[in-house]
Amino acid sequence: MIPLDNLGAFSNRLPLTNIASKAEVYKPKPKTTYNMIKDYVLNKYSFNVHTAYIAEVKRSLGLPMFDAPNAVETLKSPRKHPTPIQVVAIKEALSHFEVI
Repeated sequence: MIPLDNLGAFSNRLPLTNIASKAEVYKPKPKTTYNMIKDYVLNKYSFNVHTAYIAEVKRSLGLPMFDAPNAVETLKSPRKHPTPIQVVAIKEALSHFEVI
């Protein structure tokens, strides 16, 4: 047990509230999912975008993409491309979520 009169040695420590506030600063931002982007575009522009369109825009911007475990070597049908309006909406959503 530490005597109360010898607490001067512990006075240079940070209070717990300061530690918690500093931890909030270093907290990483949450990952942006395709569903978050789809919901943002739907709420702001009132139309849906397909996840393939989001991937196409990310690919055109050179953003990092993960390999899908269920990817096929050849596509059954040709890949559809997003319209220019959808591209603008997706880019705006990506900048909103600070991806670009």
